Amino acid sequence: MANILAILVHLITGAINRFGYGGIILAMAIESASIPLPSEVIMPFAGFLVSQQQLAFWPTVIAGALGCLIGSLASWLIGWQLGEELLRQLIRRYGRFLLIFEYELDDAIRIFRRYGNPVIFFSRLLPVIRTFISLPAGIAQMPLGTFSLYTFLGSFFWTLLLTWLGVRLGQNWPQLGVWFHRFDIFIGLGLLFLIIWYPWHKIRRQKHYQARKS
Repeated sequence: MANILAILVHLITGAINRFGYGGIILAMAIESASIPLPSEVIMPFAGFLVSQQQLAFWPTVIAGALGCLIGSLASWLIGWQLGEELLRQLIRRYGRFLLIFEYELDDAIRIFRRYGNPVIFFSRLLPVIRTFISLPAGIAQMPLGTFSLYTFLGSFFWTLLLTWLGVRLGQNWPQLGVWFHRFDIFIGLGLLFLIIWYPWHKIRRQKHYQARKS
């Protein structure tokens, strides 16, 4: 699992570097379709390319938000068409291959039922839950227009923040690069730890979830 995640991140950053805005749209669509590809890597990397004048700031932000909308619409449609019970069955059987687990669906459903439609906007600013909230919106058959509006606006502010952080990183790269070079082994070990810890943590939470239900 860790190797798959690392390969995906490498492929996506490579796609952005090669295809520009199209790569951003594709990467963010994948991330918003409940596949665990972190936007916290995608958009700052795109922002870094903005700082290097390979991309423009606002088209990058809009491309990220548009990708979020496309992926979220796919998840919304899946929730609408399959319904909760069939979706649960598919996640139980095949979700582990994509690091998608039932406890994440439960968390998203609980939050959506508690706060209603506006949570679609605010959840876009929250890591993890932002990628799963579209499924319960589809299950609840939230109107397409309302869902699309809230999704795009929330995603716009999220991609704006991450792109800006990437630009700031790029602008200060000459100074930061010296420090990164000094501590490159520790940074590499830290990244390796996160790549291993992320799938392990999700699998562990799913085991605890199953234990509570049994």
